[in-house]
Amino acid sequence: MKKVLVTGATGFLGNHIIAALLMHDCQIVATSSNIEKAQTKNWYSKVSCVEFDLHSNFDHLNLFEYFGKPDLLIHLAWEGLPNYLDQFHVENNLPRHQRFLYNLISNGLNDLTVSGTCLEYGMMNGCLNESLVVDPSNPYAIAKNSLRLYLESLFLDFDFCMKWVRLFYMYGEGQSPKSLISLLDKAIQDKQESFNMSGGLQIRDFLPVNKVSAYFVAIALQNKITGIINCCSGVPVTVKDFVENYLSVRNQTIHLNLGFYEYATYEPMEFWGDNTKLKSIIKE
Repeated sequence: MKKVLVTGATGFLGNHIIAALLMHDCQIVATSSNIEKAQTKNWYSKVSCVEFDLHSNFDHLNLFEYFGKPDLLIHLAWEGLPNYLDQFHVENNLPRHQRFLYNLISNGLNDLTVSGTCLEYGMMNGCLNESLVVDPSNPYAIAKNSLRLYLESLFLDFDFCMKWVRLFYMYGEGQSPKSLISLLDKAIQDKQESFNMSGGLQIRDFLPVNKVSAYFVAIALQNKITGIINCCSGVPVTVKDFVENYLSVRNQTIHLNLGFYEYATYEPMEFWGDNTKLKSIIKE
């Protein structure tokens, strides 16, 4: 039975990843800096939970042994989101996560899957595939891409397998209350007459988090296809159409106050993912 260590287990995606892993024959070790939060999760009694704070001084520890010599690490932890523009990502998160992952790899970890972001591609429009040369343009994306490059540099000294999963736009239970769908659900629940949003003409790639987590776990549990892998639908849709379809499926109506917010400047107007590599793993 494969022992799988999951960081960021109590986060939005982490919670769903644990649920997806429980559908496989795995021994799961979940880490969280907040054991009390972990204890509120449905999966808490079904996994081993180890309290660990990435902000702590862990350099004196052999983390591979500390976590029970896992066969696979799914690394989801990342602090400071959804503030993509804060230099904290580069100045604090990046070196901390480099030290954490180096400690595990140098002490014996040989299988690693890390959550990346579609924002690593930078301001490119159109269909984005994994072979493109990236040019990240905000601190969060720069830090994530720098972490990937750092891990790739370790291939020279250590024998390990890495899958870098670039996430696109996910939505579902447990998402940040500041996210588009969470705000929309709250507006409906509060019986508001209208919902303030951008012009809605941005083209994006959306996936429900239950699919994202299932795909992510499928990627992590195999080693035939490695490197960068887009985790996406491959289907471009405008934000306006996405919101209208979300409302229609749930038989809800609310006036969309389009153009209330300006478009974000840290992401291009029209982009979506090429999921060819993903489909070769999930066989869809």
